[in-house]
Amino acid sequence: MVNLSIPGYGELDIAHVVMDYNGTLAVDGVLLPVVKAALMELARHLTLHVLTADTFGKAKDGLFGVPCTLSILPEADQQAAKLGYVESLGAGQTVSIGNGRNDQRMLKASRLGIAVILGEGASVEALINADIVCTSIVTALELLTHPLRLTATLRS
Repeated sequence: MVNLSIPGYGELDIAHVVMDYNGTLAVDGVLLPVVKAALMELARHLTLHVLTADTFGKAKDGLFGVPCTLSILPEADQQAAKLGYVESLGAGQTVSIGNGRNDQRMLKASRLGIAVILGEGASVEALINADIVCTSIVTALELLTHPLRLTATLRS
């Protein structure tokens, strides 16, 4: 659990992190090399969830050994599926991280939405619906293991 009071933003009581796989944690279906260590550290504090259509069929192998719940979603209406997943966990205690158009609704609904811009870019819809934008997934994950960084970014 991450608990933080951010002046002008409010209270964060976070229990879950929901992440997209391709374009967020992985490129071309391959988990980025530095991501596994960051996920292992984050799993010490929060429950991790990875949602994907698994376009490349590599998510299960890429996340082997990472303490997370992996959910392979059907191709149809992924925005609704991701939103429904976040709502089932409790959107008010969830951080979502993604980059795609299909992530926009979960980013907006979550207590904290983080968009990442990696090699495949990020959709404008994801950026607009996020609270924070990062250019590195490790930087995004470290916001949650070093939560005072969130205060520096979100306070008003």
